[in-house]
Amino acid sequence: MKRLENKTAVITGGAGGIGKATAERFLREGARVLLVDLDEDNLKEAVKDLGEKNVYFSAADVSKEDEVKKYAGDAEKHLNKIDIFFNNAGIEGVVKPITEYPVEEYDKLMGVNVRGAWLGIKYIIPLMQEGGSIIITSSVAGMRGTANVSAYVASKHALGGITKSVALELAGRNIRVNSINPSPVDNRMMRSLEEGFNPGSGEEARSQFEQMIPLGRYAENDDIANLATFLASDESSFITGAIFPTDGGMTAK
Repeated sequence: MKRLENKTAVITGGAGGIGKATAERFLREGARVLLVDLDEDNLKEAVKDLGEKNVYFSAADVSKEDEVKKYAGDAEKHLNKIDIFFNNAGIEGVVKPITEYPVEEYDKLMGVNVRGAWLGIKYIIPLMQEGGSIIITSSVAGMRGTANVSAYVASKHALGGITKSVALELAGRNIRVNSINPSPVDNRMMRSLEEGFNPGSGEEARSQFEQMIPLGRYAENDDIANLATFLASDESSFITGAIFPTDGGMTAK
């Protein structure tokens, strides 16, 4: 029997690198999946790449309450019930000292990364089955400080508090809530951050980041998908309120 046989999953940020890789794993393990992302064309392309069978999509801005209600409604329509919520959508913002950080950029980042995660949980919980799993994508930035990305770091620390608090709220329903905290992942977001940290010389920034990771490389999207699949499965039935660094040893130092 497949690990997620007869289970259903909602994945926000579903057209991005981690979301799409995780959707592929969930589908392979027997789940039916609804992808949520901002751009409908990107969602359609992701669905096409994933093979279109047992995968659906809902275009939504996760920071807007009405649109979160919409994707929750689409999830109920397509999936009927929800076993797994991979609360994965997030943005990186800009790289600037706090004194130069635009307030509108701060508001946008917190809206997606914190408000979006909180709203998603709020409106997906009523549809979740007992024994379900909520998985939040955070970052090693939620476990340490990094200069010049204070808004991003603040947002990821906030997700740790949400993880632990909601885990306690939902324990009585046997719904687990856990957080994945990756080191830099080899995808679009890191290209943006590399350029922000070292404009015109992103490769130098990458080399500096890799030197901070004991295993000497960035995470791959599939590394995150592997852990998400475990946390989505019944194999993690006694794990809740936990924060999982997936970072090649970066936070061990």
